Amino acid sequence: MVYTVTFNPAIDYVVHTDEMKVGSVNRSRSEEIYFGGKGINVSIVLSELGIKSKAMGFVAGFTGEAIEKGVAEKGIETDFVHLENGYSRINVKIKSGAETELNGQGPEIGGKALDELFEKLDKLEDGDTIVLAGSIPGTLPSDIYEKILQRLSDRKIKTVVDATKDLLINVLKYKPFLIKPNNYELGEIFGVTLTSNDEIAKYAGKLKEMGARNVLVSMAGDGALLLDENGKTHICGVCNGTVKNSVGAGDSMVAGFIAGSQEGDYDYALRLGTATGGATAFSDGLATKCEIFRLLEQMQPE
Repeated sequence: MVYTVTFNPAIDYVVHTDEMKVGSVNRSRSEEIYFGGKGINVSIVLSELGIKSKAMGFVAGFTGEAIEKGVAEKGIETDFVHLENGYSRINVKIKSGAETELNGQGPEIGGKALDELFEKLDKLEDGDTIVLAGSIPGTLPSDIYEKILQRLSDRKIKTVVDATKDLLINVLKYKPFLIKPNNYELGEIFGVTLTSNDEIAKYAGKLKEMGARNVLVSMAGDGALLLDENGKTHICGVCNGTVKNSVGAGDSMVAGFIAGSQEGDYDYALRLGTATGGATAFSDGLATKCEIFRLLEQMQPE
């Protein structure tokens, strides 16, 4: 089973409008609502790829109920911790030429709720996979990722971490199965500007030396690079399409890689991850199975 953890899930309220006029009444042309957060995004896309997962994390109030119901309606099992106070956040995304976002703060997560999450994580078994993705709410300890990986370290559980800076660096000692920085985040970790695949592979190798088993580096329009646990470097170009949406593309790539790596074929995992990320980037919402495999046809090896 794959478990995804979303510490601060959200309702994304997407509004399409003509030119925004600050200080005036603006009316939308159309609206959409999505239930998200990085871990939830991974679960939704895994479902499209036929991989079962369980979505975990924290929800609160009527917005939390809506998130939990919305995720369950997509056929995804949920096991959220229900907070007694506050409301799960709403993120408002205004699309009017340029995109403007106003992201909610989310509820306070106390020690009792965190203990409840740990109790749920204690039920994970050998062979399971857990995905930790995204930033940490200010009410949680900054070393929460470390605490989770330490708690799971006595079991044969694949851990996937999609985070930045110290959140990422501090978990490498627990040998995560997969980490996914982008090329800018990779350079930022080491204080350098990366301008070539050779440089990206070099610094991905440093993360591998620090403990990561597989390092997947997304490079936007330049494709992706994978340094796998066997020491082999894989490079994949991008799919052909028009970018409509940047939200969830990285999460989709993670989901595609997880699905593609089930049999240990990392070349296929990279191609499926790239196609899945592209399927989200070229869509208004998250990737669908049909679009994923349409793009995968473009990425067949020679």
